[in-house]
Amino acid sequence: MAIATLDEHLVPHVTNHQLTCTVMNGDCNDVLSSLPPHSVDLAITSPPYFQQRSYSEAGIGNEDTVDQYLDALIDTFESLLLALKPHGNIIYNLGDKYANGGLMLVPYRFAMRIIDELGLILVNDITWLKQNPVPHQFDRRLTSSTEPFFHFAQDTNYYYDRDAFMPDAVAQRSKPSKRLGQRYRMLIEESDLSQWQRMAAHDALDEAIYDVKSGTIHSFRMKIQGVHAPAYGGQEGGRKIRMERDGFTIIRISGNRMKKDVIESPVGSLKGNGHPAIFPEKIIRELIRLLSPEGGTVLDHYVGSGTTLVSALKEGRNCIGIDISTEYCRAAATRVQQDDEIPRGTVWMKSEY
Repeated sequence: MAIATLDEHLVPHVTNHQLTCTVMNGDCNDVLSSLPPHSVDLAITSPPYFQQRSYSEAGIGNEDTVDQYLDALIDTFESLLLALKPHGNIIYNLGDKYANGGLMLVPYRFAMRIIDELGLILVNDITWLKQNPVPHQFDRRLTSSTEPFFHFAQDTNYYYDRDAFMPDAVAQRSKPSKRLGQRYRMLIEESDLSQWQRMAAHDALDEAIYDVKSGTIHSFRMKIQGVHAPAYGGQEGGRKIRMERDGFTIIRISGNRMKKDVIESPVGSLKGNGHPAIFPEKIIRELIRLLSPEGGTVLDHYVGSGTTLVSALKEGRNCIGIDISTEYCRAAATRVQQDDEIPRGTVWMKSEY
């Protein structure tokens, strides 16, 4: 396939500081096999859902059975692994399907097969909570408003930049209450702790209160043996051990909010883009910052509307998009060209279709 520049004005000069965006048309298994081995930092994609929509070209999603559909996904996943760096990450967003009145659990069947057959680890099942789900009303079930984003890795040494994920999620500090810790003091006295354990608990509580008032920590929680549920874990020095040894444990909470595995965002939409399923740029940009380095390469092998491409470029990553649909390839490339947040002259744009 010949490589053609889509917009000469977009790429007046190619320098080492410019990013590369490549859009390739073809069967993703064939195209993935042509990529350099171990060249991709992050693959983030959303395959066509099982028997959910009619796509113009042949491809995944129109199989007769869910097992055939999963077989096709697994075949592509194996090709993807050849292109992934050893510390690379993979994100798959999949939707479910109802049959005979019940969910088929297609995404979770897929995840289990990846774990069982390919030996990958599932790091997180990130839930996308849709703020504007399709307004279907059902008499016998609730409206579906979530979808999973599965984070897979080849081992525990995957790239991860937790600080880059949702950097604005900082807890607001308020002036500590004058009653801070009083309830815990009452629970200590009402507990079955020994005299020495109670003294130690009061001392530890005093220290935690001082750290909150001085701004060293944001807040704390105290667990007392026989009063609260047992702590989980088991490492020496962990909460479980301290509960058994001292009769209490204090959980110190920093000023950062917990970064949870639930992301709220509306369903994406693009004027003039005919793709039937557009996932939100907000989520994709957060995951790109979390799971790939600046200047790295992000791949979407079911590129669809091109959300992954524009998200990667805005976050300073190179990108590759693959799709069996020529129409979607052209639409994705055009979207990159026309996005005002991507500075002109900073991207080397290539197409292969």
